[in-house]
Amino acid sequence: MEKWVVAAKRADFNAIGTKFDIDPVIARLIRNRDIVGEEDIRLYLQGDLSMLPSPWLLKDMEKAVGILEEKIKSKKKIRIIGDYDIDGVSSTYILLKGFRRLQAVIDTYIPDRISDGYGIHEPLILKAKEDGVDTILTCDNGIAARSEIAMAKDFGMTVVVTDHHEIPYRDTENGREILLPSADAVVNPKQPSCTYPNKNICGAVVAWKLIGALYERFRIPVEEFYDLLEFAAIATVGDVMDLQGENRIIVKEGLKKIPKTQNTGLMALIRANGLEGGKITAYHIGFVLGPCINASGRLDTAARSLALFDEEDPDRAAKIAGDLASLNESRKALTEKGKEEAIRQVEETSVGADRVLVIYLPECHESLAGIIAGRIREKYYKPVIVLTKGEHGVKGSGRSIEAYSMFDELVKCADLLEQFGGHPMAAGLSLAEDRVEELRRRLNENCTLTPDDLCQKIVIDVAMPFSYISNNLIQQISLLEPFGKGNTKPVFAQKEIRVLEPRIFGKNRNVAKMRLVDQGGYSVDGVYFGEAEKFLEFAAHADAISVTYYPEINRYQGRESIQIVIQNYR
Repeated sequence: MEKWVVAAKRADFNAIGTKFDIDPVIARLIRNRDIVGEEDIRLYLQGDLSMLPSPWLLKDMEKAVGILEEKIKSKKKIRIIGDYDIDGVSSTYILLKGFRRLQAVIDTYIPDRISDGYGIHEPLILKAKEDGVDTILTCDNGIAARSEIAMAKDFGMTVVVTDHHEIPYRDTENGREILLPSADAVVNPKQPSCTYPNKNICGAVVAWKLIGALYERFRIPVEEFYDLLEFAAIATVGDVMDLQGENRIIVKEGLKKIPKTQNTGLMALIRANGLEGGKITAYHIGFVLGPCINASGRLDTAARSLALFDEEDPDRAAKIAGDLASLNESRKALTEKGKEEAIRQVEETSVGADRVLVIYLPECHESLAGIIAGRIREKYYKPVIVLTKGEHGVKGSGRSIEAYSMFDELVKCADLLEQFGGHPMAAGLSLAEDRVEELRRRLNENCTLTPDDLCQKIVIDVAMPFSYISNNLIQQISLLEPFGKGNTKPVFAQKEIRVLEPRIFGKNRNVAKMRLVDQGGYSVDGVYFGEAEKFLEFAAHADAISVTYYPEINRYQGRESIQIVIQNYR
């Protein structure tokens, strides 16, 4: 069920439009994204890399740089321990490239999703000791590895943690107790006493900031620091960070660099997906390139994606990129199979009545749990945890809705879990198989979600007649890019629309094209992507329909015309 609401945030849109030479509709869109005041509007429209916060504002950055500077100069062996997703691979590559430039003695280890699991485990510490590693440097993990880091310290190793995940805690009679690992330095903006202004950067941006501070200390030109920007941008989109403030600047500037990247492997991946020579958007990272980078960590080893970024031979890079694209196709088929079984459970068993869906798919590949959870959340608009049977017990991933902090709710069930971590909107966990049903019961007993929380709200930016759309307005909308979480694509709406000349296209019959005519007789081309037959059947039985939409320029055989893309209808 959907509830359509029109954003009603107020400002003098005409004055803002005049001040910044933009259409009042664009001024309204900016206000709807909570950008208020001249300084913030200017940052939003004109922000560049010079406006990013200093890396030295991160707690323990000075300490981390001091430790690593001494280790680099004394040629001590440093090992980067990353993670197997897009953020972990990007972070690892940024650190590897940066430390090589500083002539450090450096190597990397990305845990295997199946045999190692997420983050640092004791075997990785024992292996580091055996290999004579002096210093462990984590990225995109480590904040929850208290016992493993204590073990490394007992062995005499130095440990520097860079991470962005929630800081573990427990609630006691005396209040909340923060549970930090005993590392020599912890760089994570979510630490309570960290003064860094942006708490929502991904692991790769934390790693990039560390390299920025080290380059500054070693007097490396800032241009070389910016050479690594595209990987911070890829991870920011891939790890679904809010595209606001600093994150938006990183992605906006990174997207300018990606089509002409000097990284042989990244260019090979762009070619393998048929994107060479065109504009690359946040959509392409999130839904084309990113899934290929993630596919190796899901069905093979994430070391292959790292090897792609690190490969300088074009032929070898093309081979790896092709392999990753093929792996991603396999991943899509397996995901579809898992999604169908998850839907069956929701539709045909008692699971569907729950407010928090805990779905156990023992046969599903554990790497696909998060993707399937996301698809089920989209379909039912409920928090979803998908659990799979691994070699050692049950592992799973959760995806949430705005009204439900999954991390906080899992904290309340910590006694049932062997490991867990994450964010309000996403989490990973492992537990014994005989505790699955108890987890489901407890999460639902603790749940305070109301029917209103479980009703997805479609927030309309502007109720705008088709006649107002122009080429100039569409060009100005592009000033708001990149779109993504926290900076969503604008949603316009119009009611009492008639659908004429409907046609269905696509091998899966998932594209409907038509003419749309409003109350005043103004007509425009329209397109709908999705269940095209269902949409046209609905339209055929209604005198008129209401739609939310997004306007764009359709370019076909050298001709340009305005068309609207229908997003929701009723």
